[in-house]
Amino acid sequence: MTTARRRPYGVKGAPYAHPSPTTTLRRARSAPYFFLLPATVLFLLFFALPIGYAVYLSFRKVRVSGLGLGSGARKEVWAGLQNYTDALGDSELVDGALRVLGYGCIVVPVMLGLALLFALMLDSERVRLAPFTRLAIFLPYAIPGVVAALLWGFLYLPDVSPFYFVLDRLGLPQPDLLDGGPLYLALSNIAVWGGTGFNMIVIYTSLQSIPAEVYEAAKLDGATPTQIALRIKIPMVAPSLVLTFFFSIIATLQVFNEPTTLRPLTNSVSSTWSPLMKVYQDAFGNGDIHAAAAQAVIIALATLVLSFAFLRAANRRQKQEAAR
Repeated sequence: MTTARRRPYGVKGAPYAHPSPTTTLRRARSAPYFFLLPATVLFLLFFALPIGYAVYLSFRKVRVSGLGLGSGARKEVWAGLQNYTDALGDSELVDGALRVLGYGCIVVPVMLGLALLFALMLDSERVRLAPFTRLAIFLPYAIPGVVAALLWGFLYLPDVSPFYFVLDRLGLPQPDLLDGGPLYLALSNIAVWGGTGFNMIVIYTSLQSIPAEVYEAAKLDGATPTQIALRIKIPMVAPSLVLTFFFSIIATLQVFNEPTTLRPLTNSVSSTWSPLMKVYQDAFGNGDIHAAAAQAVIIALATLVLSFAFLRAANRRQKQEAAR
C-alpha cells in the first residue's frame, strides 16, 4: 500500500498526490506537440506566411487614376490571372530561364561527376592524408557565395588577374571569360568550385556505410578496384546520387548570387540574366511587386514540378531494378 508524499515541514498546502494514469497519459501524448511548437511557429511566420502573402499579391495589381497624384489615385485592385499571363509572355523571363537551362547543363553534370570521383578516391585504400583532403575539398562550400563570386570575379578581370599576367608573359591568348559564351563557363566554375565539396561529403558518407564484407567478397572473386567502384560502389550509392542531383537542380533554378555579384564587372550580365534576377528587378527596381510575386510563384511551381517528376522517375527506376 502506497501513501501520498507530504510537503516538507513548514510548507503550507495540500500534500503531494501521485497523478492519475489518465493525466499521465494525457501529458505523454501532448509532450511531442510542445516540442514541435517552436519550430511550427517559426515555420508559419517565416515560411508559410510569406508564401501565402506572395500568392495573395500575385492576384493583385495597382490601378492608377489620372496622373497618379493625390490620395486615392493609386488603388490596389483584383487582377485575377493577368499577372501570370503577363509573366508567361514576358520574353525577358523566358530568356532568363533558357540561360539558366544552359548554365545548369554545365554545372550539374560537372559538379556531380567531380563529387563522385573525389568520393571514390577518398574511399580508396591507397589514399593518403584523407582527413586533410576531405577538408580541402569541402572548404570552398563554407565560403559564402557572394565572397566566392567576388574572388573569382577579380581572377577573371584581365587587369588584376595573375592568370592573365602569366598568359601574357608566355605569349598565350588571353580569353575574356566575362563576355559571350565563356561567361557561362565562368559562372559555372564558381558554382562547381563551391558546391562540389558538399555533394562529395554526401556521397562519401554513403560509401562509408557499405559493409566491408561486400568488398572482401568482391576481392575474393577477383574484382579489381576499378570493377568494385563501377559495379558495387556506384550502384549502392545511387540514392545519394539522386539526392545530390535533386539539390543541384533546385540550386541551379535559384541561381542569383553569382551573376548579380559579377554584374558590376561586365556588361554581359544584364539585370534580368536569371529568373530570380528578373523577379528582383521588377520588385525593387521597377517597383512592381505584384508582377514579381506572380513570377516568383511560377518559378516555385516550376521547381516543384521538376523536382517531383525527377523523384518519381528515380523511385520508379529503383522499384524496377528491385523487381529484377
